[in-house]
Amino acid sequence: MAIEPLTIGVCSWSLQVTSVPELKGFMDRLGIDVVQIACGDPHHASWDEGDNMPAAAKAAGFRMSGAMLGFPGEDYTTPQHIERTGGFGDPATRPERLERFKWALARTKELGLTDVMLHAGFIPEVGAPARKPFLDTLAQVGDLARAAGVVVAFETGQESAALLRRTLDDLKSPNLKVNFDPANMLLYDKDDPLQVLDLLAPDIRSVHLKDANRPTVPGTWGSEVPLGEGQTNTRAFVKALKRIGFAGPLCIEREVGNQAERFRDIEHGVRFLRACLAEA
Repeated sequence: MAIEPLTIGVCSWSLQVTSVPELKGFMDRLGIDVVQIACGDPHHASWDEGDNMPAAAKAAGFRMSGAMLGFPGEDYTTPQHIERTGGFGDPATRPERLERFKWALARTKELGLTDVMLHAGFIPEVGAPARKPFLDTLAQVGDLARAAGVVVAFETGQESAALLRRTLDDLKSPNLKVNFDPANMLLYDKDDPLQVLDLLAPDIRSVHLKDANRPTVPGTWGSEVPLGEGQTNTRAFVKALKRIGFAGPLCIEREVGNQAERFRDIEHGVRFLRACLAEA
């Protein structure tokens, strides 16, 4: 089912659900029918339905914009932990993570979807010795995705937009795109998302909407806050997405609090985004 541009959606893992009926119940309460759905890898955002999850999701009555993949061993305790453990950054874990990625491609196809989102890991700077083997791995990701007819969207935040832009230009893979998360740029103390949106605009495939403040101590996490209460400037961001002609949904992500607190904040986010869209 087609999804109209700038339709409000939600990220399934933010609701901490364990079954498709639970997800559908939360979405009904939120008054939305679009979701970016976790693949269901056993270590993160797993589903009670197991291998039957894709069939259950397709029959649930909501629309899915894409899938999400996380990797076993990714550790977000501190920015330094995730730099060591995130995505394809560690050469020792690349073979097993490429196998997990192949599984995710198959799961994405089973869901009837064409898009999967993941964190590539901390991309080495131009000229760094680690850059070529890292990019060789991402090229493999692009080749596998193209063979499967799937687009991979790398989530922003762990590198500067300029470095991500250079990396995509170097790879020249039509199946490697961007999942733009403005709050991540603040949480990792990187760019001003409004200033770099145009740089990445040609390759923005999907968007996460959450809000955050920059860290007050270098090397630590920034703080995630409910939509409209941080430094992301969500109102201006939504207007900018409309200006660049972004045609996807706005999927609200919330990574802080217990399930009840997350639902409350996502519910607030839906109301806030509706007001932003009315202004835009």
